[in-house]
Amino acid sequence: MSETHDPQKQVGYLQQCLSSDKKPLGLFLGAGCPVAIVSEDGKRTPLIPDIAGITKAISGSLKSDKDCAPLLAIIEDHFKTDEKKDANVEDMLSHIRALRAVAGKDKVRNLSAKDLDKLDEAICNFIHELADKNLPRAGTPYHRIASWVDNIGRDKPVEVFTTNYDLLMEQALEECRVPYFDGFAGTRKPFFDLRAMEEDMLPPRWARLWKLHGSLNWYQVENKGVFRGATTEPSGTKRVIHPSHLKYDESRRMPYLAMLDRLRAFLKQTTSALIICGYSFRDKHLNEVIFQGLQGTPTAIAFALLYGEIKNYPQAVALAGGRSNLNLLAMDGAVISGRQGNWLEKDAGATPDTTKWVKWNPVDPKKPDGVRRAEFELGDFAIFGQFLHELAGDERASSKVSDAK
Repeated sequence: MSETHDPQKQVGYLQQCLSSDKKPLGLFLGAGCPVAIVSEDGKRTPLIPDIAGITKAISGSLKSDKDCAPLLAIIEDHFKTDEKKDANVEDMLSHIRALRAVAGKDKVRNLSAKDLDKLDEAICNFIHELADKNLPRAGTPYHRIASWVDNIGRDKPVEVFTTNYDLLMEQALEECRVPYFDGFAGTRKPFFDLRAMEEDMLPPRWARLWKLHGSLNWYQVENKGVFRGATTEPSGTKRVIHPSHLKYDESRRMPYLAMLDRLRAFLKQTTSALIICGYSFRDKHLNEVIFQGLQGTPTAIAFALLYGEIKNYPQAVALAGGRSNLNLLAMDGAVISGRQGNWLEKDAGATPDTTKWVKWNPVDPKKPDGVRRAEFELGDFAIFGQFLHELAGDERASSKVSDAK
């Protein structure tokens, strides 16, 4: 691969984008972000597992349940038959709901409507159990995002999009006293308000939080709508967790489609900048929304900060290769303006000082004084949080949380 890219320039572009008070700015937080919050018990386990970890935990739990185990075995056989052996929990949930939509009062692929409802409820309850966690301390990347959002007055509100079901971003915004709107209105029993989302008349200092796949604290009441908070309904409620783009029969007023519309609307804004963190690019429908948005607005730009090596993101590389305003920045290389390449190499004497954002490592470990190659660090969500903290230039994330507690 002959193409090379300069990571220091990309850091500079990110600093310019994220320091702007005029540009529409958005953050897209994927399932890899909560993994950066680790316990301090010496084991350093993630606060919330990634999708692979959640899938493994749910599979183990269902297999130990005498009612769900045989049903799960049937679902797993479906994926083997369909040659999708690496299906995760979101694939499973989407498959279950697709079957449920056609089951009616009969069986479909050896599963009744009752069986499918039982599996759906069990999986959603277990997702709730795994993801219902609190941030353990002040100063996490989530707190630093909140501090950065509140750092300067802006012409446009910061918009945070997330595929995660947890309430970590809400916790950080509230502890840092940053007002935000998430599509719901009310106090006793907040209801989903599509009109408020579409008109969007709140001041720019209010952040927008759009949960693309639903949330732990959303629930649907049959024939009444979708609400946020603890349910007080005696029966007839369902958790609103949407891992796919299935055409749910609740119609367009369901939050899922409205949240996607907010992502589309954001990318239609001239000079909008979307920073993507912790996202694997395995959701084909979301990829399509991002790609089409960037295609329709050539002056918009997206920077995807990838954790680890770029070879682990084939879907992202394929997308970025056909879209010059989607830049991928991984540990060992990048796709910039549609061109894939490694990071720069330099002689040891010409190597800039290592920073928190870019490190320079020997190409040959046996020759520490030889040629060095750059390593991009911002794909780590914890380090990206430090980056935002320095951009904010103050200690408000910690002081506000201390005052609030």
